[in-house]
Amino acid sequence: MIASILWTLFHIFIFPGFLFMLVIGLLLAGIDRKVVARMQKRVGPPIRQPLFDVLKLWGKENIIPDAANRTAYIAAPIAGFVALIFTGLFLFTGFLSPIAGFNSIFSNNADLIIILYLLTIPGVCIIVGGAASGNPFAGVGLSREMVAMLGYELPFVMVLLTIAKKTGEGAMNFSLAGIASWNAVHTAFVDHLALIPAALAMLLVIPAEVGTNPFDVAEAETEICEGPLVEYSGKPLAMFKLNSVLKMFIMTSLFTFLFFGGVGMGIDTGIVAVNVLINALILIAIDIVVTIICITTLNAVCARLKVEHMFKFYWTVVAGLALISLVLVWIGL
Repeated sequence: MIASILWTLFHIFIFPGFLFMLVIGLLLAGIDRKVVARMQKRVGPPIRQPLFDVLKLWGKENIIPDAANRTAYIAAPIAGFVALIFTGLFLFTGFLSPIAGFNSIFSNNADLIIILYLLTIPGVCIIVGGAASGNPFAGVGLSREMVAMLGYELPFVMVLLTIAKKTGEGAMNFSLAGIASWNAVHTAFVDHLALIPAALAMLLVIPAEVGTNPFDVAEAETEICEGPLVEYSGKPLAMFKLNSVLKMFIMTSLFTFLFFGGVGMGIDTGIVAVNVLINALILIAIDIVVTIICITTLNAVCARLKVEHMFKFYWTVVAGLALISLVLVWIGL
């Protein structure tokens, strides 16, 4: 009993939980900033700069506006952070269970649905935090955040439905462990031509979910002074920054798991700990490549879209790509 509790706590706080997600998320954010700088012929900050930024904010004074709703203002970044930690636990324990033998409370037959709901909470928390601050710039930003969420959630849902239908083989499979097991028998999804449009759609959903340029319409520092975050400082702002790096790691990992076979990519040394370590290293390597492709490159070469252009883009081009794959999978291709 005690061993089971300690093992669960290890999963939550060390691996694949809080500490693991935080370290790799900060690493991805640092690589993103460094590569963007190189693309623009700048030296750029050190890769560990996101960690320094968070530590600096953590030591700053917390200033709460007089007009703010203190409870909602403080609770918003914390709620978003907790939701992302639980999202990561569902994601990583679900996919690691076939090779590590995890029997976790964070894995069940509706993982994809739970993850979809949990990933909306950080966006809602930005809206709530902005509304609670009472700042007019925050009001503009939270309205943009709502439009952005309506835009990218549609193709995201269609991509998840495509994967669920493909692995269900006649039914709908929303279990991450089931998807991982399907990948262990079949080739990675990226090898299936019918799923290539869905993979492209997912790559375009990631930067919008993370809130990076050219889809950072809600914050838009040069237009509305970071929008919903304009009044935030100190520890609450640090929490929002951590939410961003956590979501970067979670979204790129979700893409890796869904379209590159996840864990258990045909590598079996016969030792569970070694298998988990090798697959974790492969995951991190693929996540870095995915980050550079769909976040860093767009950030370096594209200007910020207007909110109406972003909404139209996701409901036409991106949703169209996801719909093509969904139809092809539904008819059995």
